[in-house]
Amino acid sequence: MSVSQPSNNPSFPLSQVVQIGNLSVGGNHPLCLQSMTNTNTLDTAATVAQCIRLYEAGCEIVRITAPGIKEAENLFNIKKELNKREIQIPIIADIHFNPKTAEVAAQIVEKVRINPGNYVDRNRGKVDYSEKEYQLELEKIAQRLNPLLTICKENGTAIRIGTNYGSLSERILAKYGNTPRGMVESAMEFVQICKDFGFQNLVLSMKASRVKIMIEANKLLVERLIESGQYFPIHLGVTEAGNGDEARIKSAAGIGSLLAAGIGDTIRVSLAEEPEAEIPVAKKLVNYYARKGNAVHQKNPKTSDITGKGDFPILKMQYPGIPYDELLIRSTVDFTLLHQKTNVKDIRITNQGQTNDSQLEILSQNIQQALGIRNYKTEFIACPSCGRTQFNLISALEKVKKQTSHLKTLTIAVMGCIVNGPGEMADADYGYVGAGPGKVTIYKGSLPVLKNIKETEAVQALIDLIKKEGDWVEDESAGLDL
Repeated sequence: MSVSQPSNNPSFPLSQVVQIGNLSVGGNHPLCLQSMTNTNTLDTAATVAQCIRLYEAGCEIVRITAPGIKEAENLFNIKKELNKREIQIPIIADIHFNPKTAEVAAQIVEKVRINPGNYVDRNRGKVDYSEKEYQLELEKIAQRLNPLLTICKENGTAIRIGTNYGSLSERILAKYGNTPRGMVESAMEFVQICKDFGFQNLVLSMKASRVKIMIEANKLLVERLIESGQYFPIHLGVTEAGNGDEARIKSAAGIGSLLAAGIGDTIRVSLAEEPEAEIPVAKKLVNYYARKGNAVHQKNPKTSDITGKGDFPILKMQYPGIPYDELLIRSTVDFTLLHQKTNVKDIRITNQGQTNDSQLEILSQNIQQALGIRNYKTEFIACPSCGRTQFNLISALEKVKKQTSHLKTLTIAVMGCIVNGPGEMADADYGYVGAGPGKVTIYKGSLPVLKNIKETEAVQALIDLIKKEGDWVEDESAGLDL
């Protein structure tokens, strides 16, 4: 039988407009492209140089980590140097754990990003909350948040309430579980506190490394915002997507399908590569699927025929000989949209002789794995690295993938530091997490098993642990001429 390609007709209304420095975000304004530096924030020259490279690549908002007061204060010097060079790009301070750091940064930069899951006491291990305890926690959040809201009001600073799957508070986990609903409720609590305070210069985000969770959480969030009467702008991203084609496919599936539905005002394609590599991918997603600005019309595949029997129909998608980087994005989003509406779980892609059969087969498999349909190789979760990372994450990820990519029943996380690592790799079977300069801790599930391993010995330590736990299999393709 034949199926209709989903149209690129937005199904959600426009968000309200928020000002971030010299940029208007939301409403009918063009989507903004973001990235994040991976330099040490205290290294002013290196951070400024990377901001300039991002700006020249087309980045419109840059996020910089501020893990402590010193880093937050140094944002002033970074902005000063950028202004000297007439680089007018809004800066977001990325805040974790310390509300005082946010309060310092908010007096310097155009926007701060806070995570509801770690802006308050974690209360680790607590699983039962009475209604009184629950309300007391909300009051404590308001007390912690109000000084920041005052400063942001006085300085015209925006706030992104950025919820991440895997870093929800114990209180939210106890009531809603580690679910899209829990992510949304976590954000909406902060939204309500901001509204009660009279602060509305907000952007929201729902990020996860699992594409389906990210999509579901964002759609649920937008529905809740619309119901509440205030639809704040949405920032889109698939976190810890990794690198290479797999990461680009995950980002295309999550971001592209939401843009096609009319959700999204700013985006970041998170890659465990140099930050500048994120911008060309983000540009393509905006050009193909955004409804705002100068977006070009999306060309659908020539045909979409379903063949096969029973529970495993195959979707055949034909493209008119387009470049591979365009094919990767378009076929991923096209299949994601169809998969959401049908029971199609397999895909065959053709590209009129422009892409060889082996490459097309791998592309098809990567798309299916990104959507959680089936695994053809190890699933990797990897953060894009930032100024908190104290080892070469990009190199480490490649080494881990080279040695373990054949373990298709496993999920392995490679994380830069303890901020996102332990929580956001909760679904991983094993983890390789930065622990300090040149040091790595190896995890089995959520438990740190081998601590402060030298970076030069960490990959082998990971392999040895996998073997010890009985999860290792030999790579049958090793030595074959493929």
